[in-house]
Amino acid sequence: MSLENLTSNYHDILANLGEDPNREGLKGTPLRAAKAMQFLCRGYEQSLEEIVNGALFQSSSDEMVIVKNIELYSLCEHHMLPFIGKAHVAYMPNGKVIGLSKIARIVDMFARRLQIQESLTRQIAEAVQSVTDAMGVAVVIEARHMCMMMRGVEKQNSSMMTSVMLGSFRESFNTRQEFLQLIGRDS
Repeated sequence: MSLENLTSNYHDILANLGEDPNREGLKGTPLRAAKAMQFLCRGYEQSLEEIVNGALFQSSSDEMVIVKNIELYSLCEHHMLPFIGKAHVAYMPNGKVIGLSKIARIVDMFARRLQIQESLTRQIAEAVQSVTDAMGVAVVIEARHMCMMMRGVEKQNSSMMTSVMLGSFRESFNTRQEFLQLIGRDS
């Protein structure tokens, strides 16, 4: 992402809105907005291999591992407005476990791209599955979408929930139920 091009584009956006990009309150805003967008979309510059960085460890554990309440901030690809929420990620190890922080970093890598929540949920689940070769992976995301709250239907108290269940979480009602109970959700 070219900072210079993004800055120029934000300058043009302000002008096209009828603003004077050179007025006191907006001086420097195109550059600040460009830097903010680079930060908010930094997931495009990251890869799964860099995020995991070899943090896979042999383990005889075959019990469910859950990381819950992982904060996430993303931008909806339809309006480029934020959606904010939390992810719950679980996996059933199959001979190896992943470093705890890596799950949160995987969530962030995909969230820091223009997204829809449905795709984000699947991308996280498939990434955890691919690096851990787990017997199963489950991801539940609950988020509030500014594109629905600030514009359009303007529903302030709405939230969206999505889930993806892979392997043993999809095949076994009991495994899925245990996960949902542990994260505080009913099936």
